[in-house]
Amino acid sequence: MFYGLRLFLIAVVGMAIVMASPSHAAKDKIYTGIFSNVALSGYDPVAYFPQGRAMKGQDQFSFAWNGATWRFVSTENRTDFQASPEKFAPQYGGYCAWAVSQGSTASTDPEAWHIRDGKLYLNYSKNVQSQWKQDIPGNITKGDANWPGVLGR
Repeated sequence: MFYGLRLFLIAVVGMAIVMASPSHAAKDKIYTGIFSNVALSGYDPVAYFPQGRAMKGQDQFSFAWNGATWRFVSTENRTDFQASPEKFAPQYGGYCAWAVSQGSTASTDPEAWHIRDGKLYLNYSKNVQSQWKQDIPGNITKGDANWPGVLGR
């Protein structure tokens, strides 16, 4: 009896993973990971600008925007984001800027970031970021052309 139930549960979980996989479903507009609804892995998008570094936000300073929960280090940062989320939210919904420039999507490391012309760009890793930085203007042009079409792939 328990063996059959266990097989059933494994099948259900497996099916859920397959149905949620990028090759079988459109991706969310904001990257939050598979089992989360928190943008930027909980890092504060506003902090990249005045503080010039990645800072982990806190639950008590949260705000829901564009289908995701955003966290901030302070009430002030949350208020700034609420007033102008497009100004602070990462480009390409927080997906890897290099991957988007290549016509795909990938997760990001909040520590692999770059601000260009007042816009925040994230990359999968610092290693990938070094590739992206070899031609930032060209990669932004390609990324802009590919976005948001890559979400349906």
